[in-house]
Amino acid sequence: MLAVAALVLKRLLAAAAAPDASFEVAAVVTQPPRPTGRGNRKVPQPSPVEVAAAAAGLPAERILAPERPGEAPFLAALRDLSPDLCVTAAYGNYLPSSFLAIPPHGTLNIHPSLLPAYRGAAPVQRSLQDGVAVTGVTVLYTVKAMDAGPVLAQQKVPVDPDVQAPQLLEQLFELGTDLLVNNLEVVWAGMGALAAQPQDEAAATHAAKLQREEATLDFCQPALVCHNKVRGFAGWPGTFATFRQQAAGGEANGSSGSSSGSDSGELVELKIVRTRVAEPAAWTGGSEQEVTATKEGLFIRCADGSVLQVLELQAPGKRVMAARDFLNGLKGRTLLWEPAAQPAVAAA
Repeated sequence: MLAVAALVLKRLLAAAAAPDASFEVAAVVTQPPRPTGRGNRKVPQPSPVEVAAAAAGLPAERILAPERPGEAPFLAALRDLSPDLCVTAAYGNYLPSSFLAIPPHGTLNIHPSLLPAYRGAAPVQRSLQDGVAVTGVTVLYTVKAMDAGPVLAQQKVPVDPDVQAPQLLEQLFELGTDLLVNNLEVVWAGMGALAAQPQDEAAATHAAKLQREEATLDFCQPALVCHNKVRGFAGWPGTFATFRQQAAGGEANGSSGSSSGSDSGELVELKIVRTRVAEPAAWTGGSEQEVTATKEGLFIRCADGSVLQVLELQAPGKRVMAARDFLNGLKGRTLLWEPAAQPAVAAA
């Protein structure tokens, strides 16, 4: 999410540099440096927002990274800057009243959903998991309740049935930044709060933060449900499924996908990276849980008879690869999908 916040900052800086700009970026507030990456886990790294701000030439004293936005030194520094308006995007912290009271024109937030739907930490991910056909972005005033403030502007966006969360997040935050900039004249005229519309609380839904425990794909569910989960969970935490690699001629139980003895085959957990829903005729297996393969990918017949086509995957210790390349490494072995160890966790 910090990557899309950096995208918003770059877009705002570009808009502020335009000859007809009605604003300038006085300062940037971001998360403090955190340990990240495999090789530097103990070395705090600046957020993408801080990196973008520094690259744009903002002086260090105008890049603020408090642990909490209610810290007295941070609030004092913000008051000294006297911002007319604050803008947030994927900040990840609740803003206290002491913060919200500082800018005279309030604080505007860019939220990637059509509020009041999908309030919360994972609006894009949960909307893709739900398979929505239309989503959008909202520019709203920040209040003490999460994503519940009056709406200044919204824009609807049709959802491609195969788009994944990282791409849709970027698209919505780009549109949201432009939507905010296009409405600033109303704000500067002192009419923003009057023009903003209250949300319908009765229509509010919650987009809970993704949990790693939810990442298991369950092929006992329809192919469309699995495909939408792959789309929504792309990036982090991803989606995973367990398969059995069985030597040619090995015996397997087609109804349960389980077998015993020395011929039962090796279990492998694969990260399912990209999928689509295929026509039922694309699967040509002989047993219910057999995975069939062509140069177009792997085909999984889900329990209801629908078919999921796996286009990209990642084996343990390997890079993401086309499913057909994984097939080449099977060396004639058969692949069977294993039922999930426990039912898939439903979105809250």
